Amino acid sequence: MANPKNQEKSGFSDVQRAARLSVAPMMDWTDRHCRVFHRLLSSESLLYTEMVTAPALVRGGAVHLLEHSPQEHPLALQLGGSDPEELAKAALIGADAGYDEINLNCGCPSDRVQSGTFGAVLMKHPSRVADCVAAMREAVDVEVTVKCRIGVDDQEPQDVLPDFLNQIVSAGCQRVTIHARKAWLKGLSPKENRDIPPLDYALVLRMKEQFPQLHISINGGIENLAQAREFLDAGLDGVMIGRAAYHQPADILSTADSEIFGVGAPRDPVAVVQEMLPYIEAHLVNGGRLHQITRHMLGTFAGRPGARAWRRTLSEGATKTGAGTELVLQALAQVEPLAMDTVLV
Repeated sequence: MANPKNQEKSGFSDVQRAARLSVAPMMDWTDRHCRVFHRLLSSESLLYTEMVTAPALVRGGAVHLLEHSPQEHPLALQLGGSDPEELAKAALIGADAGYDEINLNCGCPSDRVQSGTFGAVLMKHPSRVADCVAAMREAVDVEVTVKCRIGVDDQEPQDVLPDFLNQIVSAGCQRVTIHARKAWLKGLSPKENRDIPPLDYALVLRMKEQFPQLHISINGGIENLAQAREFLDAGLDGVMIGRAAYHQPADILSTADSEIFGVGAPRDPVAVVQEMLPYIEAHLVNGGRLHQITRHMLGTFAGRPGARAWRRTLSEGATKTGAGTELVLQALAQVEPLAMDTVLV
């Protein structure tokens, strides 16, 4: 359960319920501006930060990386690292900053992450991961979770994944998100690691049977809410969606509250864009640039009439000096008449 002090800061406590549908942590994408936009589309879904390394927080003092808006909750901080003591300190910094959950990255395959001996390479060191989980849980009262792959390189997932889960469960982890692909640490780029290794959804479903008390979310290749509902109906506790939620945010998130959580009504993306305007204005007043926010909104009307004009207007104009909310309204005017008729039908 969430730390009472944390609940007081965020106003949110039932993180496990929110994890029924979550948006994956994605480097360079799920920053605080992206999360504000996603939160306006869905009040219920769990949002994650980009990965923040424990050394950056503990040794570098980079607490600015933890900046977020109260409206973003329920909100989880993903940490990268492999030293139990340092991760415990970083988790405490994150909990004190008001995050509802601390998540340990055991799935990122990039060379930079491997050189720090964390991310997907930790699949080779389950006892180290267990030590990290135990240390973090000792340091904070917010929930400590893990995001992992089914294995790496020449590992046999059906053999290594159960052992990995058993060790982190023994350390006190009660919730895990499994990206249903192997990661190849050599020979594939991070982008290729998101597409080339085959998905093994059946293995993740078997893990739920083998670990019935463990809250398991599935991640990898999920493109719509219909797929998400299938996994939930099959017995999984949650679904994490990454690129589809970013590139087609309205398709995934605007109906998530009603379709996945059974509450509220579908959100109109046009209204959400309008609701973003005060946030954009405040960002500009504080010296920010328009494109820092609108780059996350380009896919709002994906697949709908006017989507290309919306993207083009923002892509070409938002980086220009002095660009402001009038550009967003100009872009919106090109889709609004049609979008209002075609959205959510």
